[in-house]
Amino acid sequence: MLSLKEVLTNATRERWAVPHFNFANSSMLEALVEAAVEARSPLLVGTSESERDFIGIEQCVALVKSYRDEHDMPIYLNADHTYSVEKAKEAIDAGYDSIHIDLSKESFEDNLRGTKEVVEYAKNKNPEISVEGEIGYLVTDSSTIYKDVIDVPKESLAKPDEAKRFVDETGVNRLAPAVGSIHGIAANKPHLDFELISTLRGLLGDTAFVLHGGSGVTQDEMKKAVQSGISNVHISTDLRVAFVDKLREELEKHKDEYRVYKLLKPEIEEVKKVALYNIELFGSRNKL
Repeated sequence: MLSLKEVLTNATRERWAVPHFNFANSSMLEALVEAAVEARSPLLVGTSESERDFIGIEQCVALVKSYRDEHDMPIYLNADHTYSVEKAKEAIDAGYDSIHIDLSKESFEDNLRGTKEVVEYAKNKNPEISVEGEIGYLVTDSSTIYKDVIDVPKESLAKPDEAKRFVDETGVNRLAPAVGSIHGIAANKPHLDFELISTLRGLLGDTAFVLHGGSGVTQDEMKKAVQSGISNVHISTDLRVAFVDKLREELEKHKDEYRVYKLLKPEIEEVKKVALYNIELFGSRNKL
């Protein structure tokens, strides 16, 4: 089976993106795996700090491993938005395939220093672990539906000179540069800075670029982002909305139903639909 590094290298060179889908329970994970198996797509699934606290960090690792072994497919587990070196090391020790160390709200020097420490710890533990660092910052912090217009200030975007130094000195496998997206979905559609993406791609060669906040990006901009060199896209809000909206609908329709597995089947189908839509959008179908 290909390593995550090999999959991302292929995606970067061939101009498609590996989907990264967050899951908050086993039903969501089941839906995401079903979508990847049906589409023959590589899959990166992620848990935020709160999601892995809820499910259990060891349980997340065991669940993903069971699906990977069952289907013999490249299904990888990422510790998404890990805000401290200590939490990152905890996920590494638990057996995560990938670590996203997000110190983007710290000073540049502290971000660089902490990310480098995580890279060194991960590589000493297992050279196959992929580490993602983040430069610039997203102006929203969570996957939420915002009723207000969200403006993305220019100063929040990644600075090319810092990004180059960051990659060179930390040795990260993946870089998440802030290029105009937000976490969640706002009343407006923030626009991506394609000139910045192009500049970064020219500076950083085959380094895999990660786009966070994919749920709020238009279809046309997403396609252009992938063609511009984004090779890994995070989707969370759209999946949460699909699951919760369908759950509310089912609970309202079936007030006398107490078999939980019956109530959850429609939610699995809704999440799977969202995953399949994004797999098509990212161009990762039949990339195995």
